[in-house]
Amino acid sequence: MTLKKTPANGMKDVMPSEMEIRDYLVSVIKKTYAEFGFQSIETPCVENIENLMSKQGGENEKLIFKILKRGEKLNLEEAKSENDLVDLGLRYDLTVPLVRFFSNHENELPTPFKTLQMGNVWRADRPQKGRYRQFMQCDIDIIGEPSNLAEIELILATTTTLGRIGFENFQIRINERRLLKAMARYSGFAEESFDEVFVILDKMDKIGLDGVRKELMKEDFAVEAIDRYISLFEGLKDASDPLAYLEETLRGSIEEDVIPNLRETIDMVEQTKTAKFDMVFDPTIVRGMSYYTGTIFEISMPQLGISCGGGGRYDNMVGRFTGRDVPACGFSIGFERILLILMEQHFQIPGRSEMVAYLLEKDLPAQRLSMALSDARKEREDGKHVLIVRMNKNKKFQKQQLSEHGYTRFVEFYAHPITED
Repeated sequence: MTLKKTPANGMKDVMPSEMEIRDYLVSVIKKTYAEFGFQSIETPCVENIENLMSKQGGENEKLIFKILKRGEKLNLEEAKSENDLVDLGLRYDLTVPLVRFFSNHENELPTPFKTLQMGNVWRADRPQKGRYRQFMQCDIDIIGEPSNLAEIELILATTTTLGRIGFENFQIRINERRLLKAMARYSGFAEESFDEVFVILDKMDKIGLDGVRKELMKEDFAVEAIDRYISLFEGLKDASDPLAYLEETLRGSIEEDVIPNLRETIDMVEQTKTAKFDMVFDPTIVRGMSYYTGTIFEISMPQLGISCGGGGRYDNMVGRFTGRDVPACGFSIGFERILLILMEQHFQIPGRSEMVAYLLEKDLPAQRLSMALSDARKEREDGKHVLIVRMNKNKKFQKQQLSEHGYTRFVEFYAHPITED
């Protein structure tokens, strides 16, 4: 039987040219986040299925790669349900594993705990361009900090990283889940229908305000509630200070600290940022994950028409493991999407070392081989990348292939010394 040489559906092989950029991105990310006090951790790619199915991952829980029980525990004949067959799954994000990790090691960790986690996750999604079933995630989180200092630090660290990679003129769009709920409550929607309303609101950038109205009407919500809700967004269009407008309009329907915290977060980031970007209050941002409880934010690149990261506050998640809520906030960079952008732009790694190829003629005498190895050692000590290979018969094609992989200088060694270029 001939084995399949292509990767499993939704997975991909990574070529050297892409791997080099991936490694560069990882090094910039880790270095920058370390400067902000984030400590790297690693969690297993496999988690207990009950943790993954705890109704904290939203739609991702439908995309879990589930793992059958092993050995004697797998009893196909007596199995009556999936629970009798499955006990583990591949992680679909890094947040659930982080919260389990923190709950298990809380007494060994500093407070607050600032952490960086990078690793592959798996989702049984429909593969398409830029979307795979296995992909890298890059998360920073702060656990144990109840104030908006956590949000400020997360945004500054993430935007500094993006700036160092070379991105500019992007936006951090920010909102608050409690503000979303206050707007829905003020309009007259029932609490149990909030999620349905937010799913429709999340389409605002695609269908516009009129589209949102039509979608709400289709769901048979009260006309009075829809009109009042839409009027809030119409008022925001004309408001010179949207936060002040909402603070006044929603007075009595929203906690007093929500608007001041949002305003302070935006102001502090704007005053202390190093990268070139804008903080934008956007009351239409929803973020689909059900575990968010407060501030939510996204990285938006208007010139490319995409978002490439996001996060928010999830203060109730640790309590699912420990019975005691601990404040937590996180920010995830869309690593694969950023990589795709750089690859499409033919990104060149800054300060890249010169790549030199030594081509050795077949049956090179020991004296000449020693000379080649010594010369290569000296060049490596000078910081150059030196490849030593045997010379092919078709030397021109060999050089062409090596050039495509980044080699810019060639040194040829023959059995008998001749002019070497």
